[in-house]
Amino acid sequence: MGGITRRALFAGSALGAAGALLPTAGPASAGPRAARASYRAAYHFTVPEQWKNDPQRPVWIDGTYHYYYLHNADYLAGEIGTAWRLATSTDLVSFTDRGIAVPKDTTPNGDVWSGSAVIDTDDTAGFGAGAVVVLVTMSPHDGPADQAQYLYYSTDGGRTFTPYGTDPVLPNPGVRDFRDPKVIRDEEHGRWVMTLAENDKVGFYHSADLRSWTYASGFVKGGIGVLECPDLFRIRAEDGTPKWVLGVSANGKGTGLPNTYAYWTGSFDGSAFTADASEPQWLDHGWDWYGAVTFDKRGSDGTLDEGARYAIGWLNNWDYAHIAPTIDSDGFNGTDSIVREITLKRGGDGTYFLASRPVAALDRYVSRTVRLGDLEVEGTRVLDYEGTAYELTCDITWDQLTGAGVQLRRSPDGVRHIDAGVHRDYAYLNRRPTVSPDMTGRWQESRSPFDPARRAVRLRVLVDRTCVEMFVDDGRYVHSSAAFPYLVDAGLALFTVEGRAVFRDTVIREFRV
Repeated sequence: MGGITRRALFAGSALGAAGALLPTAGPASAGPRAARASYRAAYHFTVPEQWKNDPQRPVWIDGTYHYYYLHNADYLAGEIGTAWRLATSTDLVSFTDRGIAVPKDTTPNGDVWSGSAVIDTDDTAGFGAGAVVVLVTMSPHDGPADQAQYLYYSTDGGRTFTPYGTDPVLPNPGVRDFRDPKVIRDEEHGRWVMTLAENDKVGFYHSADLRSWTYASGFVKGGIGVLECPDLFRIRAEDGTPKWVLGVSANGKGTGLPNTYAYWTGSFDGSAFTADASEPQWLDHGWDWYGAVTFDKRGSDGTLDEGARYAIGWLNNWDYAHIAPTIDSDGFNGTDSIVREITLKRGGDGTYFLASRPVAALDRYVSRTVRLGDLEVEGTRVLDYEGTAYELTCDITWDQLTGAGVQLRRSPDGVRHIDAGVHRDYAYLNRRPTVSPDMTGRWQESRSPFDPARRAVRLRVLVDRTCVEMFVDDGRYVHSSAAFPYLVDAGLALFTVEGRAVFRDTVIREFRV
């Protein structure tokens, strides 16, 4: 998200309001972190201090994922501008902070925005075989047509980077939005391909050496806001069909669509992308899964899995990016979604879609399991469980009812909670009854399609201190939203609307990362 990252990353009044969300203490049953009034996530990635926003596509180097993200170390001082900070992981659940990799303000071009890193295995750029090359947007004067693409390179395995001069490798041709380069290797044609966000268009560019670029074509889509953080990848569907996927971060709220990651399946001939359908699908239907990136799934030996990818998104929204109690309680503002594994499936109507599930390595961090079995519910049933960070799974079945779901982070008096479930012909996640970051009151309940004739739904819900992620059935529909419940709100209840249901194989898992 190029231009937005240049805005002042400090808002005193908003942060002051967020500070009021902090209770003085939490119940012992909510855990030791709640007792000291911490809003830091228990098992989601969070920036160590200050500010983070866009994830940058992780790359696999020497058996380790290198995850870069935009970071502002001067957030609390009210200074603007981001650098690339690095965290490494072998399993995409536990991360080790490695500090700043691509610094800001070390050249006349200022800070660094979103882009992508690639491994130049064949030394096409001339920095040495295996050099890590970053293409990144910078805007020296923050002008409307000032965004251009610059190059940094690393010869120490992606830990530190050197600027390749101070001139852009892809200058701005005089357009307002020209940012967020995503580079992939096109082995078939022996060249690099860049996708670039250009307002309502994704531009495609070619390069032999990563240092000079030629325009190839453009994919235009209006009506979903300014397109940002483009993504292009090839994936093999479960039925064996290879497909290309083009993704963008986009804001469709004005027309009742999500404000997350829109994508199209289709074909790519090395120069142009042809979509299977004009309208996009959405990889998340919640309010807060923005600036998301997908990346290679590698085995422990580095083998590429062509039938799956990983994905991670920023659990925030520019409409209220600075309203977070974490800045007062723990000195940071920036939480990511859990890393997901995504696969390509074919629906009954012949349409291909991306399905999501939490990364499998999360299973290795389970610290406690509570098995509640099959529970009959008619109305509201409060469970004998309290927690602020956990996973809930259940299969809900019924003969006839209007809706069913779970009340998460329920207050002791039952007034405040987050609702997740199904109602008639849609699945939903509703944060209205709790402390929501959306001060307008308009963006509280997210929805996705649901077929009530099935009379059954499987829910997998990840709950953490400041977020909820709901995976519905096969993961075609996911809802991710930020919320800031009081830390004393640790209850859990099941409910139905106008009918009876059985919540089968109800299991709660807690994690220690």
